[in-house]
Amino acid sequence: MTIRLRAHHLLCLLSYAGKGYSPAFVANFDAIAARLDAGEDILLTEGPDDICAPLLRDPSPHCTRASVHTRDQRAAHDIGLFLGQPVTAGSRIIPTAALLRRMRSGFAGGQTRAACRGCEWSDLCTSLADDGFSLARISGAER
Repeated sequence: MTIRLRAHHLLCLLSYAGKGYSPAFVANFDAIAARLDAGEDILLTEGPDDICAPLLRDPSPHCTRASVHTRDQRAAHDIGLFLGQPVTAGSRIIPTAALLRRMRSGFAGGQTRAACRGCEWSDLCTSLADDGFSLARISGAER
């Protein structure tokens, strides 16, 4: 199977450590983390994705706001520049351990963090990056 992710969630998965908006959100993200570590690939999408799924039941989910779309655009731009390849809807990414290490390096170094400005989780993600991502739940499949 394939996991559908919006661009800024490529950054979120780097430091995901089991925290989230609700127990349902955490359970869903934990399941996605396990799928990524089992070797599933990623299909980039526009708008709400598999991580957003539990939040879409809310009457006005933040996943559909223009500010989140802007966050996706910033993430796609920065990640694309850092990796030297386009990051657009329809792109497929294989989240290998080597790719995650490389992306975490860019994240920790600040090269891919423009999308994180104003995010309520930014301080937590920064502390996880400063700690070498030791608590991150996604390690990446060795392929």
